[in-house]
Amino acid sequence: MRNRRLFAGPAIAAATVAVTSACSGGGQQAASVAADATIKISPADGRRTVRPDRSVEVTVSGGRLEQVDVRQDDTDAPGAFDADHRSWKTIWTLKPGVWYRVKATARSSTGRVTAVMSRFRTASAAHQIAIADVTPQAGEKVGVGMPIIVTFDGPVADRAQVTRALEVRADRADGGAWHWMSDRQVVYRTRRYWQPHQNVTFTAHLAGVRAAKGVYGTTDVTRTFTIGASNITVADSRTHLMKVDHDGVLRTFLISMGKGTTREYTTTSGIHLTREKKQVVQMESPNCKPGQSGCDYYKEDVHLAVRISMGGEYVHQSVGEYDALGDRNASHGCVRTSRAGARYFFGIAQRGDIVKITGTSRRFVDEPNDGDWKYWNYSWSSWQKDGDLSR
Repeated sequence: MRNRRLFAGPAIAAATVAVTSACSGGGQQAASVAADATIKISPADGRRTVRPDRSVEVTVSGGRLEQVDVRQDDTDAPGAFDADHRSWKTIWTLKPGVWYRVKATARSSTGRVTAVMSRFRTASAAHQIAIADVTPQAGEKVGVGMPIIVTFDGPVADRAQVTRALEVRADRADGGAWHWMSDRQVVYRTRRYWQPHQNVTFTAHLAGVRAAKGVYGTTDVTRTFTIGASNITVADSRTHLMKVDHDGVLRTFLISMGKGTTREYTTTSGIHLTREKKQVVQMESPNCKPGQSGCDYYKEDVHLAVRISMGGEYVHQSVGEYDALGDRNASHGCVRTSRAGARYFFGIAQRGDIVKITGTSRRFVDEPNDGDWKYWNYSWSSWQKDGDLSR
């Protein structure tokens, strides 16, 4: 391939500038630049089948790298120098099936500048994988317990490669870790609850990531959302009290939980996350029919309902039986509270708020309901390990 040269601009034209090529090879040329810094770029100039999950590396001998630019059209591929500026390497993978241009300059110990330019093309992806869904939504304001849930449109075999491509940046540098729930879904949870009132940006640097043999990501994805107020609620079935901590302001409300006559009518203990809220929700007994003997059938509208599990548990305004609040458990499994308590809780509720329920014999973590967010019921050490969290 014909040599491509990058000539110094006016700012360095006054100096003696040696210009070499990434694919130079003649003995006479090598002798003429022997006193200059020598730059090596990998992949080599002109290659057309570079694996997109391979790094671009630039090294120098006899000098120090000053600038490296790796670009695809108008998009830079970010990278980093080592401590001595003797090498530079891309941080993320490359887009499949496109041309990249590399420019690099170095300065020798005598001040002579060497500039090099090369081009290469990445191999196309035989099969592609993409992100089907990200929770929370872009721009959404969520609670301090909110996970980041990433669902792919196909199975991921090389989980380590994909995990390395997932980046989370929080204004207050809250740290966390990813855990694979299945071969299509990975979840990010912070070690402790998010600090409130901050922005979080999730980026999947998926383009060029090898998810399985012959399967590559082709598109990066970014989502930014906001952590809102800190709402942490603790509801105790024994004291019949619900304590709501809203940004450090504590309020206590009388409650009544599941009566416990059946498993379905027993509220689950554990750390729940709020999912959604509705002004009115119609609830009906799951295993009873009207007129069925020996069965506690019900069908009723409940107001100011905040869902805390996919199994049908809510925090809501009591449907009658106000005398039970603060005294006994009389509900069908939900957390009932007063009109004032329901209005307050409903008004501040956002997806991802913490609701910890204590004092019952039924554990939230043991429930089989698909889609429940049980992530805060596992220890941090368990969360960081691969495999089944229940083991």
